[in-house]
Amino acid sequence: MLRQRRREVSNNGLLSLSSSMAGDIVVIHVNGVLDATTRDQFSDFLDAAADDHGPDMVLDLGRVTFMDSRALGLIVHHWQRSTTAGGNFALVSVQYPNSKVMWVTGLSQRLPLFDTLDEALAAFAA
Repeated sequence: MLRQRRREVSNNGLLSLSSSMAGDIVVIHVNGVLDATTRDQFSDFLDAAADDHGPDMVLDLGRVTFMDSRALGLIVHHWQRSTTAGGNFALVSVQYPNSKVMWVTGLSQRLPLFDTLDEALAAFAA
């Protein structure tokens, strides 16, 4: 079901972003560091994906090596943007050791977290 249409961006080897489509839903694959040094790159990529593909979005965070509060704030912004526009939003493959800020802030209790992309897509269909 995952149709590959990717666009790659990288920043000095710290962050690599790509996107693919699962039906009409854009899936953003994040690989590397999400912090102040990569925030603008991450923000621009998410904005472009939302503008190009609409409000439904899945962020695959399975290859994130570190996330700070700025990056988490950006994720919350896109979650709100997506749901306000009537879309679905999900985070998949979040690894606690690399995304502790999500638990420290309590947002892990509020954000739509799924173990796999298939689980997120099933929740969207429900």
